[in-house]
Amino acid sequence: MEYRLTVRYGAPKMKYHIATVTGRDLREVLRRVADELPDEVAATGSLVEIRPDIDPEERPWLGDEGPEPAQER
Repeated sequence: MEYRLTVRYGAPKMKYHIATVTGRDLREVLRRVADELPDEVAATGSLVEIRPDIDPEERPWLGDEGPEPAQER
């Protein structure tokens, strides 16, 4: 499965390191990310987000009409 990694790093000006990482599960992805982070990102990173990298066209809410509107009484 593919995951999207976003790391905020740098000081005083913040930058973002973004990567797509593939692994069997989140545990494998976390290990791989730890080994592959560039030195500057690892040293100055302040926020990390890892989430499944889902194709926007496959997201369940696209094309979904949503709940029926409430009827007036």
